[in-house]
Amino acid sequence: MRNIVILGSTGSIGTQAIDVIKDDPDFHVVGLAAYGSIELLRDQVKLLHPEAVCVYDKAKAEAFRTYGLPVRVLSGMDGLIELATMHSCEEVIVSVVGMIGIQPTIAALKAHKMVALANKETLVCAGHIIMPLAKAQGIEIKPIDSEHSAIWQSLNGECHNRIERILLTASGGPFRGKKREELRGKTKEDALKHPNWSMGRKITIDSATMVNKGLEVIEAKWLFDVPVDKIKVVVQPQSIVHSAVQYVDGSIKAQLGLPDMRIPIEYALYAPDRHPLLKDERLDLAKLGTLTFEEPDLETFKGLKLGIQAGATGGSMPTVYNAANEEAVAMFLEDRIDFLEIADVIEEAMDAHASDIIPSPTLEEILETECWARSYVREHSVLTHR
Repeated sequence: MRNIVILGSTGSIGTQAIDVIKDDPDFHVVGLAAYGSIELLRDQVKLLHPEAVCVYDKAKAEAFRTYGLPVRVLSGMDGLIELATMHSCEEVIVSVVGMIGIQPTIAALKAHKMVALANKETLVCAGHIIMPLAKAQGIEIKPIDSEHSAIWQSLNGECHNRIERILLTASGGPFRGKKREELRGKTKEDALKHPNWSMGRKITIDSATMVNKGLEVIEAKWLFDVPVDKIKVVVQPQSIVHSAVQYVDGSIKAQLGLPDMRIPIEYALYAPDRHPLLKDERLDLAKLGTLTFEEPDLETFKGLKLGIQAGATGGSMPTVYNAANEEAVAMFLEDRIDFLEIADVIEEAMDAHASDIIPSPTLEEILETECWARSYVREHSVLTHR
């Protein structure tokens, strides 16, 4: 029996993780955490019978208690950390959204828990803390993101010092092939129409700006211990080649599959074994017929270019990149800025931080930098653009 905690159980990754393991008698879910979706969390508790839950929003936690379920109810960051370090827990899926994932991940590693990671901000902002800690504890961070899972699978059985470069694929999002002038006036409804994947609103906008790929470049840098200049982004519009590794002999190993997040979730939970996924649809290469690849347009999709710069600069700059993007995306979804201004806002914040970069920030300094970047965007960029 493997006792597992799912942080972010009501989100896209969390619900699909439950779908993967709910009928497996080898798994017992001992803890669940949600931000505030208490109705869905209530249903999950009735299905899985965990020992404890955390509702991050304290008011929603009080409302959840009124359901009278036989489960311990926690709240806030303290609740997430308590779940991640439960004595009965052996493994933690971190699929919460935002920088709230950093502290419970650190706590889980310090408590010698296995970690399956689906939270970008943890490595983007604190990779220099997380990866050495995991190494010291003898724990491998298991990536759930489809691209990083594909790289992880492609590295299986290979020597790290034979990597020539990592090929990080991107779908190109809903605006692939369009030039900057064509993107003026694009609405949130336009940006939320992803051609291949069904995801949350924030990450779908990140796909449209290609900021998500900038974040993934920084993640890959830490996960696989490679410099940013060895990571090449390649647009793969069909979202079938999920990423690849090229070796010094010129060979490329890739992982292919349908765009289904249950595949990387399953691999993170069962690797190196593979667990059957009960579905009729399978990738048929003959029916697919064609796979195409393109160079990314770094001028039109400036958000990706800025992410590569942030990853190469390192230190506290990736935190500014991430936090400024989160604020800018929220502003866009509230119709306060235009689509193209998302990248402009990020660039302004990065430029403002350039003379104050902290080379190896502590957790406290990361959180302070996040607050500074958010405040800068709210107080300066809004005035600039509106």
